[in-house]
Parts: sequence; C-alpha cells; structure tokens
Amino acid sequence: MSSQQSYSPGVQKYVEQAKAIIAEREAALARAKGMKFDTLAVHGLYTMEEALERNQGAIIEPLYLSTSQAYHDADELEAALGYLIPTWCYTRIANPTTYYLEWLLALLEGYKTGAEISCCVTASGMSAIVQAVDPFLVKQKEGPERINFVSSIQVYGGSFQHFSVRKMRERGIECRWICHPEDIQEWKSRIDGDTRFLFMEAPSNPQQSFADIKALADLAHAHGIPFLIDATCATPALMRPIAHGADIVIHSLTKSATAGGTAIGGALLSRKPIVTQVRNDNPLFKDSFAEYVKFYPYRDNGPAASPFNAMFALNDLRTLRSKMDLLSRNCQTVAEYLQSHPKVYQVDYLGLPSFHLHKMAAKYMTLVDSDDGTGKEVNRYGHLMSFRVDGPPQNARKVFDSFKLIFRATDLGRIKSVATIPAISTHFQQGEEARRMADIPPQLIRLCVGAEHPDDIIADLDQALHTL
Repeated sequence: MSSQQSYSPGVQKYVEQAKAIIAEREAALARAKGMKFDTLAVHGLYTMEEALERNQGAIIEPLYLSTSQAYHDADELEAALGYLIPTWCYTRIANPTTYYLEWLLALLEGYKTGAEISCCVTASGMSAIVQAVDPFLVKQKEGPERINFVSSIQVYGGSFQHFSVRKMRERGIECRWICHPEDIQEWKSRIDGDTRFLFMEAPSNPQQSFADIKALADLAHAHGIPFLIDATCATPALMRPIAHGADIVIHSLTKSATAGGTAIGGALLSRKPIVTQVRNDNPLFKDSFAEYVKFYPYRDNGPAASPFNAMFALNDLRTLRSKMDLLSRNCQTVAEYLQSHPKVYQVDYLGLPSFHLHKMAAKYMTLVDSDDGTGKEVNRYGHLMSFRVDGPPQNARKVFDSFKLIFRATDLGRIKSVATIPAISTHFQQGEEARRMADIPPQLIRLCVGAEHPDDIIADLDQALHTL
C-alpha cells in the first residue's frame, strides 16, 4: 500500500518476510482450484508443508485456543496492527483455526463458479446476517433519507425479527416485504432510488420458498445494488448462488453445514467485487466485502466465532457432499410418503414434482460433482421439508407430541431427524398476520430429515399420524 513508505526499516523487514508466506498461500490456493469438491472439503488450504513446517506434523488443522498472538518486537506489532502482514492478533478479530474454516468455505462456495470469493466467519448465522446488511444501511447525505431494502417475507423467524424490529422499529429503516418471491414483478415494484439491497432465503425455512436467483441478481444489478441470499439449507454442496450472480451468500453454519450438532456459527461470503452504489472510502468495501467486514466493522462489533466451533465445523464439512446427498434422498422418500397420507393436506418440499416451485428449484439445486449418466448433475433438494396436518391446529400438536424417534426441537440440519411447529416456536414472535403473509399456518410441522433409515422415520410419522 502507498502508506508503506512512511514505515520504519524494521517494519519493512517484516513486510518483506510476509511476502513469502503470502506467496506460499497463493500457490496452495492455485493448486486447490484444480481439485474436486470432496478433496477441497477434506483438505481446504491446510497443506502438508504447513503441517510439517509449522504444526509438528499434525495432519488435522490445529485448534488454537490462545486469546492473542505474541510478536517479536514493536516493528512486527506495528506491521501486524497496520494490516501490512498476515496476522490474527486477537481471537475477537481472528484466529488461525477460524482462518482455516474461512479459507475452506470460500473454496467450497466458489467451486466451479469462476469467481474469486472472500469469507468472514461469525459466531452465529444471525450475526452473519447483521454483519452483511449493516454496512449498506448507512446514511449517504445530510438530512433525512428514506433508506430501504427489499426482502422476501419467507425467511427464518430470527431474520424477520431483526429486519422488522431492529431495523424498522428501532432505526427507521424500511424493509419492504415480498410475499411471492418467485414473482419477479413484485420485486420490481418495490425497488426505488433509496433501495440498498435485495435479500432472499432459498430454500426458505420452513415453507420451502424459492426464486429465480439469476433473475433477482440481474434485477439488483440493473439498479446498481447487491443481491444477498441466505443459502443455509442448500449448502455449497447443492447450490452456489454466486455462480448465478449473487453478490453475498450467508450461511448459518449451525445448520446443514455442520449436521453433527456440536457447533454454532455463521458465514458471510462475497464475490470480488460486489455491485453497490453505497459510498465507502475503504477500497475493500466493494473489492472484497467479506474482508472489509472482518477487518473493520466485525473487528469493532465483536461477533467472533469460537475456535472450538470453527474446529467442529471444519470436521463436519469434510463429508458435506456425501452427507447432503444422503439426507436429501432420505427427505425425498419421506416427503413422498407424507404426500399420500390421508391426514396430511399439503407437503412443502422442492423435490416433489407437484410442488409449485419444483421446476424453478431444479434449475439451481444439484449435487455437486454428481452425474446422472448423461453428464448432468443430479438434482437434490436438501433435508428440510414441512407438512400440514389436516384439521384444527390441535391435530398438528397431537401428532408432534406423539413422535418417539423424531426429536422435538427448534434446531434443524441435524444428522438426527428433528421437528418443530414454527407457529409456536421459530416464528412465534413474527405475529399471526405476518405468519399468514409468510404462509406459516399453525397446522404446519417443519421436519428436518436426518441420516436414519427412512423406513424408521416413516414408521414414526405413521404411528404419530394414526393417533388422530
């Protein structure tokens, strides 16, 4: 950087030494780009050279539990805190274990997209959403501004609460809700000169909403604004939205990415560069948004991921593709069973040909590196679905309370099957009117199908439904 000339010779010495580390990492990145998805998931950017030279031969990325990094002298400290050399400094800002996770996620999300991607890992999926949207919601001129953003109303309950309460009620920033995200005309009608971004969750939790991702990205870019998408339930194994024009992808790592159920975390990934008209003097803001977030607002706000959680996430991600394949196939089997059950009046699952968004989802959701025998990737639709129990809401509660194998919990994405009733749990605070707009009736049970044999899940559903 140009300001480097004002630094002392001692600082410059560390800058020169750092060039070798940077070159080594860039060489590892170049090699990784020639590898398959499964290989990337297993190895990430943790190389044999790094294991042997810096980590006593450990073949698995080490867990760094130190709160802070020590420096040789004042010159190295100055170079590090001035962002002139690779550093982690303090675990609230970064950590070596967290870096391994960020590099891996960037590789997986960018796989076969042709895009350069940066990543910032956070303490939770909600903290990733907050870090992703806040930098766009800053004032750009003196006096009043009518700042707004446009979002599908079919989002996770926590996302709805954050947008409706923290942004609209507390800060006066308007969120313009889209009730039918598959309708591009509805999006067009809600955008104006003060719109800062478009936001979508796909597939949505719990009602399996979807949209034409490329069309939404093109629409956003035509207005000079970014398209943000929460792709938690798909994971990079089934969908990589940046390949279709998305600027920023958000994941709750707590969910499908880490099905073992031992980690909590989030991830914000961005293409280089993003589309935005928001003015920001820092060149990273547009050129590498996730890095900008990490080095500046994230540093000051403190939503850091625990190294423990980063380590758990790394280990869960190693089998992501095969895991999402198995869970998706199990969910497909269960959805087909429920679709024919006389006590179920609707099944929401993108994998069902009868579902109204099936064809749209089929354009985007495929199992990475699979082959249907003709050279095309195989469609897989994830392991989240919902079904609606016939009769009054009490019927859904009775079925729910009768599960013997399926866990009753607000969680999703687990290796074990888990169910909840969103109207009284994850989306309760949303309120009855907003739940109606988002199509979340009290008869709806959200089911995340795990890795158990589907016959056993079906048997549990069958006995529960037979209590009616």
